[in-house]
Amino acid sequence: MQQRFFLYSAVLCLFSLGFALVSQHIFGLRPCAWCVFQRLILLGIALISLLGYVAMRYKTVWLAFISRLLIMGLAMGGALSAWYQYTVAAKLFSCDMTFADQVMTKSGLESSIPWLFGIYASCMDAAASLLGIDYAVWALLFFIFIGLLNLIALFFKPVK
Repeated sequence: MQQRFFLYSAVLCLFSLGFALVSQHIFGLRPCAWCVFQRLILLGIALISLLGYVAMRYKTVWLAFISRLLIMGLAMGGALSAWYQYTVAAKLFSCDMTFADQVMTKSGLESSIPWLFGIYASCMDAAASLLGIDYAVWALLFFIFIGLLNLIALFFKPVK
């Protein structure tokens, strides 16, 4: 397992999160419950990636392996949430009481960190596109990419 792949995952997730925040705070795109839920997943992947990076640095291969599996699991969860957002939630008048809405409100993240996790639109109202492709599809492709990147990294031998 290459140590640098952990760093790639963390940087890509933080870049994606930054892009979402710029879209919200500079360009006025209001996020829905599924959007902010995916932000939580991005933060989770970034933190676990940094943990894996440190684990590889200190030659704790078992922790790095577990980190890699967790990252792939979160990436799969992110892809599923983006798919659900695009195929189901974007056609609903309200995201209220969906899984994402419940997680974000019951965890207290929506009210304690509203600039990052605030829910300001329904999924139908929050639908936006970039280069003609819906943001949810971009998120789906991104999570698939992160999952594949980490799957590939499992088969690389560490550089000595």
